[in-house]
Amino acid sequence: MIIGILKEPIGENRVAMLPEQLAVLVKQGIEVMVEMDAGVRAFANNDTYTEAGAKITDRNSLLSSAHILLCYWAIPNDDLLKIQKGAVLIGVFQPLFNYSLMNEWAAKGVTVFSLDMIPRTTRAQSMDVLSSQANIAGYKAVLKAADLLPRYFPMFMTAAGSIPPAKLMVLGAGVAGLQAVATAKRLGAVVEVSDTRAAVKEEVMSLGAKFIEVEGAADASAAGGYAVEQTPEFKQKQKERLALSVAKSDVIIATAQLQGKPAPLLIDENMLKLMKPGAVVIDLAASTGGNVFGVQNNAIIQLHGVTLVGNSQLASDMPADASKVYGKNVFNFLQLILTKEGQINLNFEDDIVKGCCMAHDGAVVNDRIQSLLTA
Repeated sequence: MIIGILKEPIGENRVAMLPEQLAVLVKQGIEVMVEMDAGVRAFANNDTYTEAGAKITDRNSLLSSAHILLCYWAIPNDDLLKIQKGAVLIGVFQPLFNYSLMNEWAAKGVTVFSLDMIPRTTRAQSMDVLSSQANIAGYKAVLKAADLLPRYFPMFMTAAGSIPPAKLMVLGAGVAGLQAVATAKRLGAVVEVSDTRAAVKEEVMSLGAKFIEVEGAADASAAGGYAVEQTPEFKQKQKERLALSVAKSDVIIATAQLQGKPAPLLIDENMLKLMKPGAVVIDLAASTGGNVFGVQNNAIIQLHGVTLVGNSQLASDMPADASKVYGKNVFNFLQLILTKEGQINLNFEDDIVKGCCMAHDGAVVNDRIQSLLTA
């Protein structure tokens, strides 16, 4: 049995698995092939993979030989033509947006597991790639904001006078948002947090931040840890309350997302105009539309005196640790689909295996993807 680790496209610094993680697979009797220079941008060179027991090879040889292919992003269609029928492809494919691609891959006879669709249950926590990468992104977002802000984050008392602390607002108290809160507090900022889920208030306050409360939010308790769409009435009340905090904020870290839908626009142009000159916005939801007006994905622009940073893949800027935790997520998932002897055994009675399987045996098998294809 052969597992192949693919090199990611230009612009992505992560790799699907680091040498120390694949060494365990080798001990199980699995042959591991790694594409030439796959880990270089994550500071893992070819020699370290070889020392761990892997074989370094070219992309075409890997694609045609591997029974399981590990990657982060979707592979091009040209690559798909080179892999074995029945091969297993594991990565983060955003299938609720790329449902047509899932259908194409199914038609090619590929079994597809998209780890961003793993159920958010206690048992699945060790495989939760969204959380592991969001944790890094929330941390990096605050550091990037501190670098771009023309002011201090902490309060300073100097002989020339006092410098007040920066005021920072976080939109969304998920994994990325909570890590942003913790990091900003360590740097000395005064932090406020907005989230439609009242259940996160205690976590926010335990980190030393103020929770912005708006009554009338839709119940998100059955959404598996995700936010849900809100009513127009609630959105208006939320907008009015947020405007007060926006006007005081030096920094906004935006992380609010809805699974499989465009990100909610929480800060419109009029609200953006209220921000102080030199203020900074880091929008981690930019790839799905963004929470803040004017944000462009993968771009830094100036609008109304505010620096807008659109970057949904900030974890890629910390590729060593991002690859380490992603590789561990992948490794833990592999334990569900491999026998102790290192052979593939797909148990679709397992809710985790079933939940993140998009295509198998020539068909799309995920109910949500099927409904999107027939809509």
